[in-house]
Amino acid sequence: MDKLKGPAVGCTTATCGWRALLLPQLNRQSLYMYGSEMAVEKECIRQLQSGVFVIHPFSLMRSYYIMCMMAITFLNLIGIPMEIAFLDGNSGLAWEGFNVFSDTLFLIDVALNFRMGIIEEDGEEAILDIKRIRVSYLRTWFIPDVIAAFPIGYILLFADLQYHNDDNPSKTNKMMRILMFVRILSLIRLARVSRLVRFFNEVEKVSNANLEVVRLFFRILSLFMMIFLLCHWNGCIQYFVPMLEEFPTDCWVRKENLMNATVIVKYSWGVFRALSQMIALSYGSMDAPTNYVELWMVMVSMVSGCLMYTVLVANATTMIANIDPAAKEYKSKMSRLEHYMTFMKLPPELQLRINNYYQARYGGKWFHEKDVMDTVSSALKEQILMVMCSRLLRNVPMFQNRDENFINAVLLKLEYEVFLEGDAIIRQNVPGDRMFFIDHGQVLMETDSNERELCDGDFFGETCVLTKGKHLATVKALTDCQCFSLSWDDFHETLEGFPDVKKDLEKMVQLNSDCGLV
Repeated sequence: MDKLKGPAVGCTTATCGWRALLLPQLNRQSLYMYGSEMAVEKECIRQLQSGVFVIHPFSLMRSYYIMCMMAITFLNLIGIPMEIAFLDGNSGLAWEGFNVFSDTLFLIDVALNFRMGIIEEDGEEAILDIKRIRVSYLRTWFIPDVIAAFPIGYILLFADLQYHNDDNPSKTNKMMRILMFVRILSLIRLARVSRLVRFFNEVEKVSNANLEVVRLFFRILSLFMMIFLLCHWNGCIQYFVPMLEEFPTDCWVRKENLMNATVIVKYSWGVFRALSQMIALSYGSMDAPTNYVELWMVMVSMVSGCLMYTVLVANATTMIANIDPAAKEYKSKMSRLEHYMTFMKLPPELQLRINNYYQARYGGKWFHEKDVMDTVSSALKEQILMVMCSRLLRNVPMFQNRDENFINAVLLKLEYEVFLEGDAIIRQNVPGDRMFFIDHGQVLMETDSNERELCDGDFFGETCVLTKGKHLATVKALTDCQCFSLSWDDFHETLEGFPDVKKDLEKMVQLNSDCGLV
């Protein structure tokens, strides 16, 4: 795992320095995109040779930048409604400084997007050409981003300074009206919610932990953050609308005597009313709306609650449906098997053994082993079987000290089989055409003269794979057994490609023709 970290190429002081932060990192996403470490290194060289300032989509700077912008955006989406609804222009120097900082950062973000590499849906490489990046950004998110980055914080800061420094009453009243208008205008900054959604999507794309669990976590986190923001905004609107009307005598704020309450109390009551309306509960909003403005506010709140519920149920249903599809397919297969066994009127004992077999064979997860092995490359297939079965072959005398290519060829012919406790795997004096290697489990080998237990790593039936004769013993499973088998046909097909090995085995058979080995 360590090699999946850091830039894909080494950077010298002369060529890279801080530019290393702009180059693609060697992680799962870049390997998936480009196919190999060498291809990622070529992408780094391509970006370095371009000689322009472009941030690669898989770069370290891009990853940290997205995380930072997500945090700043979320704080803005929480703080802006709170400031407009409850702080009444008394937000303090710290919040005004944060507003100015945020506006500056979003303006810089607009500029940086003209230098941000793009990954297209079906593209095989990142777009690093400045002209193409510029055209793409201007056609898509430029206008929404400019609107969301409008520097309201600067306007509010200068207006507040002018308001506090002016002693003329008429000008002061005029400035208060301007401040109220600017505060309402600052609602356009809530358009930054689109940035939050985009940042979440990009985090999921460039995440080094390319796992389904991580993707599910980000989906759940983004869903609940959006629901929280909806409830938060609705609660702020509950107080903001009466404030715009200068708190009429029949509004809920005066009825609850909240005029001089603290911000946290006002906010708590606003969110309480919002949630009561959104989930269609009368508790918390017993009185009917007193005017058409409040009426519309309640209706919008109820509709937004219905939409929230619909989105929540739809996303929860999708997530549940996509969780552990292998287990769901296994249950579906077992359900059809139950119907079949009932229709065929199989005895309950046999039905139980069939169910136990499927549980031992698949472990509650349905998969097509042949399809899996067929889809991987021959080299990977050899490695998989080498890890699983190489030690089993090495225990058999006729496979010891053999050519590695021959062992690999035999490994590709092995078949995985499962036997339940009490199964007779082979029977004495019955023609056999395969031998078995015990991966896990215990068996009892019985002949006319003796009995012997075999366990993990042992084998039996090797004579039949050489001569296709009769088994000289009966082998029964003492526990559930996981075995690999090698058939006579597959073994002799492999031997055709290794004539030297074939001659050695024929001599071995001739010398042991009188031995009663199983």
